[in-house]
Amino acid sequence: MAHRDDMNEKSTPEVDLADQHGELAAAIHHHSRDNSRDYSNDLAQFNAQFQNQYNSPQFNTHQVDNRLEGVGMHMDNGSSDIMHRASSSTDLMEAGANGAYHRVNTGNISPGLPNSANNKRPVTPTTLGLTGWAQGNGGSPSSSPGGNMINNMSGTTINGANTAGNRNSRSTTPRPLLDQQMTHDYMRSPPWAPSPGPSVRISSLYDGPSDFPSSSTSLRSSRVGNQSHLSLAAFLPKGSGEGEAYEMPQEGGEKSLPPGAIVKLHDRDDVDINTNLYRFASKITPFLTITAIAAYILYVSFRIYCVIASERAGGRVYAPAWVFIAIELAVWIPSVTHNIWTMMALKNRRRPKLRLTGDEVPTVDVFITCCGEDDDLVMDTVRGACDQDYPRDMFRVVLLDDGKSEGLERGCAQLNEVYGNVYYVARPKYPGVPHHFKSGNLNYGLEAVTRFPGGAGEYCGALDADMIPEKQWLRAILPHLIINSKMALACPPQLFYNTPRSDPLAQNLDFFVHVIEPIKDSLGVAWCTGSGYVLRRTAIDDVGHFPLGSLAEDVATSTLMLGKGWQTAYVHEPLQFGTVPDDYASHIKQRTRWAIGTVDTSMKLNFCLWGDEVRHMTFPQRFSGFLYSFLSLYSILFSLSLFAIPIILVMGHALIAYTTENQLRWLVRLCFISLMTNRINEVFMFMPAGYHTGQRGSRYQLWMSPYISLCLIRSFILPKWLGGQTQAFKPTGSLSSALNERNPKTRRNVFIRLWTILVNYNAIYHLAFVYLTLIGVSLSTYRCVSINAGNTHDILLCLITHAFWPPMTFLFLCTSLWTPISYAIFPPDVPDRERLLVRDPDTQVAHPTQQSKKIAFGGQAALFEFEYTLTTVYTCLCFGASFFF
Repeated sequence: MAHRDDMNEKSTPEVDLADQHGELAAAIHHHSRDNSRDYSNDLAQFNAQFQNQYNSPQFNTHQVDNRLEGVGMHMDNGSSDIMHRASSSTDLMEAGANGAYHRVNTGNISPGLPNSANNKRPVTPTTLGLTGWAQGNGGSPSSSPGGNMINNMSGTTINGANTAGNRNSRSTTPRPLLDQQMTHDYMRSPPWAPSPGPSVRISSLYDGPSDFPSSSTSLRSSRVGNQSHLSLAAFLPKGSGEGEAYEMPQEGGEKSLPPGAIVKLHDRDDVDINTNLYRFASKITPFLTITAIAAYILYVSFRIYCVIASERAGGRVYAPAWVFIAIELAVWIPSVTHNIWTMMALKNRRRPKLRLTGDEVPTVDVFITCCGEDDDLVMDTVRGACDQDYPRDMFRVVLLDDGKSEGLERGCAQLNEVYGNVYYVARPKYPGVPHHFKSGNLNYGLEAVTRFPGGAGEYCGALDADMIPEKQWLRAILPHLIINSKMALACPPQLFYNTPRSDPLAQNLDFFVHVIEPIKDSLGVAWCTGSGYVLRRTAIDDVGHFPLGSLAEDVATSTLMLGKGWQTAYVHEPLQFGTVPDDYASHIKQRTRWAIGTVDTSMKLNFCLWGDEVRHMTFPQRFSGFLYSFLSLYSILFSLSLFAIPIILVMGHALIAYTTENQLRWLVRLCFISLMTNRINEVFMFMPAGYHTGQRGSRYQLWMSPYISLCLIRSFILPKWLGGQTQAFKPTGSLSSALNERNPKTRRNVFIRLWTILVNYNAIYHLAFVYLTLIGVSLSTYRCVSINAGNTHDILLCLITHAFWPPMTFLFLCTSLWTPISYAIFPPDVPDRERLLVRDPDTQVAHPTQQSKKIAFGGQAALFEFEYTLTTVYTCLCFGASFFF
């Protein structure tokens, strides 16, 4: 909810008077038991001034009615008290110390608030119906430095979900539904007194009409109030400086820890993931990468020299040789750009493994976003979030449901009966009004919690609908934010428990989360991973909430934070496990959405090269923002150039140009050196994520490039009359599978699967490339044998300079682009999700089994390894032959 400040209203006398009245009401309420001062004269004088202005014709009575909604005055024997509108004896409006008004359901009238039916007026459904602080709290949101968010709260209903903080004091009094309260614009606030807090502006990457409050600039205003601010000093060991933490005492040790202390469990946060061998591999990988790049540059340079020498000797242009060099470079560039990270990360990454102990902890709002996913899937995430090893009165679980599922609403209400800190929120959506997808949903949640009892937490976490957090998630992430006041965001890796055997579509993100992200973290470029992250509330307010108009709100948010000078952290611990898309269509839509969102965000931020939004970025941060958008755009050129190789082969041209056989021998030897240094580098680079995982990632970049290229061309290049289309969004979890290809009992037959993937999902491009390439190889081989019949030396020379130049690049390209077709013919079998979980019979909390967290080795991985071995052995044979022929 945005406050009235979002409407760009100017201050008026009547508004100022209403605010003064609210402040005086709060003062009388909170000092009602203080007999040292008599407030009757103050209120009498103020009431006279109020009545005079209220009765004047220039006074905007509607505005004051809105500002003083629920406030009346009761005068009795010269004493002044504040009365509040209520629809029954159990509904009051409590005036907080900060002048903000919250709906309270106490079951009786609090002391100091006279119960006079004559002074009550009906309540209109304009407020959120959220609970306030019970009188027992003294009208204060907190009695502790951090603010107790949940204690002494009464039950509330948001869109029908009873949300209570105190399990022993509940009420089922119905409250107005959230979507019934906002009749025109869901981001405008109900007419109540404003809440204090830092003024923030909602950042926008969207230029069109919006359901957010309008503004004359591209940034939308919003105001956040009732935020509890917690001192970091309470969590740091006494006598220690910022960034220090207590060591974990040895077993049997007598060292005691103060409540709320931060404990360092290990010098490295990845101690449970990476062994000493993996860490050794990470240390030497930068040097191996430099060696491999140098060897390849030397090899390509000699290739270019040989082509130029051949052209000068023969007096003609060898266009096919130049094209083949260009194709090899096109295949090489994506991998080498990723490898550049390893060269930049020569320093060691040493982020410690920390834990927050005790019950004196910060307040946290945990958002779970969903939109049409299966109820069972979402509820497992909600249960996992509720089951955190964290004081229940210091965090809330808020389900932000864009699908408005009645089942989820009931499920949250039932869970709230057990945990007492579960909220269900479903924002209204209006036809023709952009709702900005996940960014809008999260921003709605950020505003909604400011109306919750105790206001917004100091931190807010976010989980995807399918990501089940581990029990220690909050205690593991928060210390990295607490010990560093400049840290805006900390995020763990996204891990999965339903990845099929061999992961044929490369859906697992292990290479990114175990190799790329740790390297980026060492350079200060940790990106938000989209789920499981925890944000500092002041930081997300500083950048204007989650930016609108982006399909990659996680990347955009962390980029804006870095541009503002904030820091981000990557916590390399297995703290959440989710599900990969369970069918081909969902996977394609997910990854193309990521690509479109990344490119769109980068373009609007000038590729992170200049502009106010990226002013405070370092060079690695700018390089990261530029690199990933460049790789996505580069896929267009790569996809268009792929067909050059089969065309050259079909036409019968040689791929390699040379003047003398001695040049050819050195070309083979340099090719061998380049290949072997690259193979060794890959083994060590991929080791932390798994060797086969890295190989699948390399193939994924090839077969996925046509899909990414087509989406980028439609979104950013083609006009609408030529097939261009605006960016579209469809949450992966809400996509139903038309093929059920991973369920052996319900999957469609092989002909339907092939037709759907080839035609509906455009894999006909992949089939055409493989078919044309194999025809070209066959024709080239036939010509070499037929023309040089009886001469073995000339036959081998012809074959090696045409289709079979080591390491037989055509074979790698064909097997990579064959992936969609092989998937359609031989889809993997995946067990039912329930079989992959271990569920507590009492609480129904479920976590993945240890086996389900790993990727099983399968036939496809074995086939790819055989191909790699074959091409490596073939290159070694060519290298040996260069000394004898």
